[in-house]
Amino acid sequence: MDNLFIQTSLLMTVAVLVAFIIRLLKQPLIVSYIFAGILCGPLLLNIIHGDSHVYEAFSQMGVVLLLFIIGLNLNLNHLKSIGKVSVITGLGQVLFTAVFGTLILLVLNFNFQAALFLAIAMTFSSTIIIMKMLGDKKDTETIYGRYTIGLMIVQDVIAVILVIVLGFLRGNEASGLETFLLLSLKLIIAVLVLFILSKYLVPRILDRIADSSELLFLFTLAWCLAIASGLYLLGFSLEIGAIMSGMALSSSPYQLEISSRIKPLRDFFLILFFIVLGGEMIIGQVSTVIWPALILSLFILVGNPLILYFLFRRLKFTRRNSFLAGLTAAQVSEFGFVILFAARQMGHVQGDELAIFTLVAITTILVSTYLISNSEQLYRRLLPFFRYFGPDKYRQVNKIIKTYDAWLIGYHRMGTKIAESLSDLKTKFAVIDFDPGVVKSLEKTKTPFYFGDIADIEFLESLPIANTKIIIMTIPAVDDQINLIKFVHKINAKVLIIANAYRFNDSQELYKNGANFVMMPHYLGGHWMGHILRNKKFNRKTLQELKTEQENILAMK
Repeated sequence: MDNLFIQTSLLMTVAVLVAFIIRLLKQPLIVSYIFAGILCGPLLLNIIHGDSHVYEAFSQMGVVLLLFIIGLNLNLNHLKSIGKVSVITGLGQVLFTAVFGTLILLVLNFNFQAALFLAIAMTFSSTIIIMKMLGDKKDTETIYGRYTIGLMIVQDVIAVILVIVLGFLRGNEASGLETFLLLSLKLIIAVLVLFILSKYLVPRILDRIADSSELLFLFTLAWCLAIASGLYLLGFSLEIGAIMSGMALSSSPYQLEISSRIKPLRDFFLILFFIVLGGEMIIGQVSTVIWPALILSLFILVGNPLILYFLFRRLKFTRRNSFLAGLTAAQVSEFGFVILFAARQMGHVQGDELAIFTLVAITTILVSTYLISNSEQLYRRLLPFFRYFGPDKYRQVNKIIKTYDAWLIGYHRMGTKIAESLSDLKTKFAVIDFDPGVVKSLEKTKTPFYFGDIADIEFLESLPIANTKIIIMTIPAVDDQINLIKFVHKINAKVLIIANAYRFNDSQELYKNGANFVMMPHYLGGHWMGHILRNKKFNRKTLQELKTEQENILAMK
């Protein structure tokens, strides 16, 4: 036990030191865990030895908790709201990468089974990394950001199905149709039991224990492990049980609280999972796998963005949105490790496939981080190349373009109230937005609007936006606002520009680039609340009056 304790302490120390360096380089921490595993493995420090089976059990726990949280957060309703676009792009990219990845590996003299599993593992892009990068850029609410998140959900669903199929295969290795039918019957019964428990029993238990965070955490952990173990004893994989246990709680009102409680424990075991993966690389493997890994990395970095760009263009998205969405997929996912891990346990993968995938993961995650961070700059540099093919034929511009005294950029949320005020003032204004749902609302109210993206220079050039008196922006993307400010001020420096920011640093950046005023909703909301506290009696009657006033305002929308 002491030896295991010392080994784990050393592993965590190395992981922290490497993570600190990786963080300084602004790279995802998943890379640091893999590097820490390589350092702690037989390649260098050789810390992982003796009780390696214990670390394998720890890493398997990490996989189970990862899949539990994915099942917990599997939001199929969001997938419905974004329609066929995310389904087509998600499926298209998965099929492209799987087919051409398999062909490349066959050319590299891999046997068909190994080539297929490795190619399938490479089909998925990292939801964790993409969500983090989109969040850092404040692009989760942009058009390309929303559809990128949508295709990530599609990929997660496909990955879940693959894990379930692998579980069937693992349980069905012994014999043919009879065993398969028995397993299918067991799965149907298990799903029915889970449905009944999650609908009638579990909600009552959660209602009773939700006020105790410790008891909620303990129950959730016991539920996850019990369901996973139960299905494992029935002949299925632990992965199937983990996903199903998460999905059974996904509709619970305590879902967010459950997820937040489990994530720290999941992160600890996942760290060990990636450390173990890195530790399995040996010196002989590096020279063997480096060239296949580099070829596959180039395929992911170039092929995935190209196929997504082509698919988005076919679905009539602008060049810019197609380009930005494509770049997000230029890396492999942590889900690939799960699939290869399961495939290796089944005996379908026995060679250097895991080591190759590890190198591909490190390479693509490192490069794609820079690509996504600088995607806007890359697009602008490539704009002359795009213009060589003529105007963007999918960019919608109204036939009659008028001159307006004011332009409102972004109609969603606070933009609606600003538009109402401009109408009351009899100001001649128009709205720019790129959300089809918003467009329908504008059509109903007969508000002048232009459907387009302000980050698209070609779109801005087609509008007389620089001939206005004032521009008001309510969109969250700071880079897009700076892009518009620079464009307008090059033509007319007298235009007044009101921008929008949620952070102090962003507001200072907007002022630096020429904004005349920056709205800060959080600051203004706090200022208003402070005014209420200073000037009104803070009692139930005051709060009821404020509530009634708020409801009356919202009812006018």
